[in-house]
Amino acid sequence: MKKTLFQDYLPFIFLAALACIGIFIPSVPAFADVSKYNTADVAWILVATCLVFLMTPGLSFFYGGMVNRKNVISTMMQSFIATGIISILWVVVGYSLAFGDDLGGFIGDPRTFFFFKGIPDGAPVGTIPLLLFALFQLKFAVITPALVVGAVAERIRFTSYVLFMVLFSLLVYAPIAHWTWHADGFLLKMGVLDFAGGTVVHISAGCAALAGALVLKRRRDHVEKKDITPANIPFVLLGTGLLWFGWFGFNAGSALAANSLSVSAFAVTNTASAAAGLSWVFFDVIRGRKPSALGFCIGAVVGLVAITPAAGFVAIPQSVFIGFISAIISNMVVHWKSKSTIDDTLDVFPCHGVGGMVGMLLTGVFATTTINAAGSDGLLYGNPKLFLTQLTGMVIVVAYSFAVSYAIFKLIDMIHPLRVSEEEEDLGLDVSQHNENYHAQIMSVSGNGTLKEEDELLPQ
Repeated sequence: MKKTLFQDYLPFIFLAALACIGIFIPSVPAFADVSKYNTADVAWILVATCLVFLMTPGLSFFYGGMVNRKNVISTMMQSFIATGIISILWVVVGYSLAFGDDLGGFIGDPRTFFFFKGIPDGAPVGTIPLLLFALFQLKFAVITPALVVGAVAERIRFTSYVLFMVLFSLLVYAPIAHWTWHADGFLLKMGVLDFAGGTVVHISAGCAALAGALVLKRRRDHVEKKDITPANIPFVLLGTGLLWFGWFGFNAGSALAANSLSVSAFAVTNTASAAAGLSWVFFDVIRGRKPSALGFCIGAVVGLVAITPAAGFVAIPQSVFIGFISAIISNMVVHWKSKSTIDDTLDVFPCHGVGGMVGMLLTGVFATTTINAAGSDGLLYGNPKLFLTQLTGMVIVVAYSFAVSYAIFKLIDMIHPLRVSEEEEDLGLDVSQHNENYHAQIMSVSGNGTLKEEDELLPQ
């Protein structure tokens, strides 16, 4: 089949143009006044930035282990490629759109930090360099579009998803980040609390995932109600461990300092995840299922999602409830979704979208100024206004992220086919999109010492 112009030339031409433009961007001195920095805070946020980066390969393993064997590499690649795409986009214009000079409370001026202009020698953010803050925020921008992959896995064309990542980052992620975290963002001015990205990352990605699933429609296996066995449960366990580990940087690092608030966020993150993993498994048991490794892993991730917006505002005892209830709600939504015709391959909307919504609303219930004086007291502490504010912010972000993401998917499909052909879907995206074959590489030693493919060793 003849390749399209997009597949052949445009991505390379675009990257080459950016590389050439970079030649002419003037250099600036870095960190002119180091006396403004706290070295302990700098060290911790450097570590936290690395931890958040680790979450993207962790997500790749998490997703890759749950899909069909013929789509493992493609699913992992679609997530992991975000580390390259969004890193370049963030330096060129993404950070400016999210944190640049405010334009009406809606978006940042793209010229503010074009190619990171003025960032190396910029005014510090608290006690850390502006450049470090920008790099920390980059890792959040990277993982957000990578999350959406799980909903459209096993049927989306790789080049189309690359284009989606670019447009989603510019048109969905950056505006919502600006609304929520920029000093002049309208959600922040409303009083919406989102400590580490429940709204910005998880609700936006979850709603985009639902939009993508609706636009791409159902896989053939889903229509035929075939039972798809996860390719590699140990991959899921490994991915969950990496996500859990990296999430300490995600949440505790959002304090932007090595202080007591960071320690508190660390504690509630671990507690909520533990409670959610157990809640998912125990809830499965009372519904007649066996406790599974997959169930604990999914539940633990839902707990991490739900505690993210609340991590810097709630106390440890309340985090147990947040983890417990979020897992039950997401579990029920997964069950309801399984009875519908919606083909969200890896339940991104029920886990990340709904988990983020639960976390946002419970922040409005359990937030307390005892933990963070810069926050607000929630419903439990006599302030129903915060709950209503969280609810309003949540509705705005859900509506915006779903509508714009749906439009992006539709636009891409008009420009370049979103979905692979039936033949490519049957063959598997590992081979059809990347000419790589996970299935062929899985070999095990049989009893007589010869190498055989894993399928030959499984009971028939």
